[in-house]
Amino acid sequence: MTQETVAPTSDAVLDREETISRDELEALQLSRLQHTVAYAYDRVPLYKRKFDEAGVHPTDLHELSDLGKFPFTTKEDLRLEYPFGMFAVPQHEVARIHASSGTTGRATVVGYTKKDLADWAKLVARSLRASGVRPGMKVHNAYGYGLFTGGMGAHAGAEALGCTVIPISGGQTERQITLIQDFKPDAILATPTYLLTIADAMMKQGIDPASTSLKYAVLGAEPWTEEMRHELEVTMNLKACDIYGLSEVMGPGVAGEAVETQDGSHIWEDHFRPEIIDAFDPSVVLDDGAHGELVFTSLTKEALPIIRYRTKDLTRLLPGTARPAHRRMGRITGRSDDMIILRGVNLFPSQIEEIALRIPELSPHFQLELTRPEGHRMDQMTVKIERRESVTIESGAAAAKALQQQIKIHVGSSCAVDVVEPGSLERSNGKLRRIYDLRPKA
Repeated sequence: MTQETVAPTSDAVLDREETISRDELEALQLSRLQHTVAYAYDRVPLYKRKFDEAGVHPTDLHELSDLGKFPFTTKEDLRLEYPFGMFAVPQHEVARIHASSGTTGRATVVGYTKKDLADWAKLVARSLRASGVRPGMKVHNAYGYGLFTGGMGAHAGAEALGCTVIPISGGQTERQITLIQDFKPDAILATPTYLLTIADAMMKQGIDPASTSLKYAVLGAEPWTEEMRHELEVTMNLKACDIYGLSEVMGPGVAGEAVETQDGSHIWEDHFRPEIIDAFDPSVVLDDGAHGELVFTSLTKEALPIIRYRTKDLTRLLPGTARPAHRRMGRITGRSDDMIILRGVNLFPSQIEEIALRIPELSPHFQLELTRPEGHRMDQMTVKIERRESVTIESGAAAAKALQQQIKIHVGSSCAVDVVEPGSLERSNGKLRRIYDLRPKA
């Protein structure tokens, strides 16, 4: 089915690269890709070693499809080169350093030249503009500041767009609410689960979340569903759009969703070349429309060029709509490293969210607990989910049975469902932990 091309709202002045044809864009990609591959080979020892081991040379890249000849980069590569082994410029040219939290292993470190920072701000500004934010608006930035790329990346992009930034960072939910009430921002930047936390806390204070000045929410840093979008838009009376990024590739602003279509984030392909590979057979590059793992190659980065980085995010590539030359990402269904294998069935937290939010008695607040009871060979999953404030215990029990049945039908696995009191589960202060693995360690 052909996607309809939709013109952007009339007051959005687009970058030239947003309006060029697909043929022009692919010619630009090839030129930049050839430069980047040679640049990385010459300046980053890891890439010279990996290319040589794979028997491939930058001069072998004659057309875009030749990118598939080159080896992947993984998070483990960045960890092995910790801290600065992936940098392609001398230290005095690195204007800023960011890093991951390192909670699942050694931190991954990324660097930016002054040009990298300018490009990053431009792409975040492009993403915010696509999502409805305009120059002169007040923007409440509830992404975390610090080594995490979200806060400062979003901040610089909002300033580059010409907005007034309120740099509150994550956490301090009561203060967030006070500033939203007092400063009357037009837009908020946050993770979807943290915006849900803010809305929840407002209701507890007797504030109607739909009564605030907020008109737009630009949400990212974690997978979320259309059901979550509907929940937030209805609860807060705003338009909610996705923004995508990851620190190893740049940070937020790799892709952004258009408010007029809300049909997935357009990847800014003048700066990044995306691929979809078979997550189980990475040698297979899939056609557009096929579901698999998202891979990115940077086209303009100086400090840390990245070649065929395996993101672990599972999605598909679709034709552009609001920005016709730039392909869209489908909703991220999960991460391959977040996949739960339960009795031979693969499932993701986003599937549970999608199903649960179709049951009116249940809230979006849930956790997944994985256990293996003593003496049992099979794992068990329990969905702990809050009932809504107005729902009785008896109605919650009926909703639990409905959720259990729907998970069995749509996911194909049996689980237990525990409907708990409103407000009893942990709330997000940024990225929310959904999975609690309580199984005995081997």
